Amino acid sequence: MSPQDIVVLLKIITYGNAEWYQDQLADTLNISQSEISKSLKRSKFAGLIDVSGKKVFKMALIEFLQYGIKYVFPVQPGGLIRGVPTAHSASPLSNSIVSDEHYVWPYGKGELRGQAITPLYASVVVAVQNDKKLHELLALVDALRVGRAREKEIAIKELKDRIFNNNTNLDKRQLLL
Repeated sequence: MSPQDIVVLLKIITYGNAEWYQDQLADTLNISQSEISKSLKRSKFAGLIDVSGKKVFKMALIEFLQYGIKYVFPVQPGGLIRGVPTAHSASPLSNSIVSDEHYVWPYGKGELRGQAITPLYASVVVAVQNDKKLHELLALVDALRVGRAREKEIAIKELKDRIFNNNTNLDKRQLLL
């Protein structure tokens, strides 16, 4: 797995049931088509996406995010810098967690000053500018990577809600891991 694989899978989640194409993913994420193709192959091998490369195995993704993301793609907050809010500093967690400590992805045109968090993939800072759903999903993942117990608990509940909200066949009881 590579960090951009998580970004690609989360972007696919944002499409819901809408049809999408690899070139569309590449354009919206600012990742080359060859990297998208490699990413999908790695995700198939890891069991996070079906053989067609179109359907994310949502429960497997949630399990990986909940239990593995902080070990596979760890992050240490850096120095104070201007950037794009992430983790508990971004929506939806910023609505329920009040903190004087902010986390940001470094970005010169950013609106918030906080501790630098390296994004899963450098291009996400630009990709989320016009994609609120993706920004929220990535911020929640960052909360799992860097957050405290309470933040992680809220983040995983929010991720489950967002990842499963398009799946009408899923029994809500399955969301309780």
